[in-house]
Amino acid sequence: MTHHQSNWPAATPENLKKGFRIHLLAFLIATPALWLVWYLTDRTYPWPLWSTPAWAVGVLFHYLGAFVFRKSVNN
Repeated sequence: MTHHQSNWPAATPENLKKGFRIHLLAFLIATPALWLVWYLTDRTYPWPLWSTPAWAVGVLFHYLGAFVFRKSVNN
């Protein structure tokens, strides 16, 4: 069996933290944009109420994985 060299960066603590910061920034930019689209279009049903908390939970778990429940990189 041959070992395949991956082009993905190693899961170092720095890369995990950077990935979380990118995810959080995307959430903080996209969520107001989604609410703005809702506000400027049909306001009969607040559909961003589905994506906002769901994405927030994803960001929370990403934070926990990057900062709280980190596995050792030397496995």
